[in-house]
Amino acid sequence: MLVLSRKLDESIVIDGRIVVKIVKIDRNQVRLAIDAPREVGVYRQELVTERQAEEAGAGAMVEFVPAPDPHAVAHAS
Repeated sequence: MLVLSRKLDESIVIDGRIVVKIVKIDRNQVRLAIDAPREVGVYRQELVTERQAEEAGAGAMVEFVPAPDPHAVAHAS
């Protein structure tokens, strides 16, 4: 695991296409702005863990699917 230090309004770039920026620091909470392509899933860890627990209880595999692009245009063949 890579651990980086950032100050307010500083960013990190992941794989040349994902930008994570520190937009607010308040006591023990940091607010992040994440700019990533639609096909890259970005989820809060607690939601992933919760969903995995729910799906495991149902005996199914967890699969996150990115939301469809509302700006995409369907092409008829």
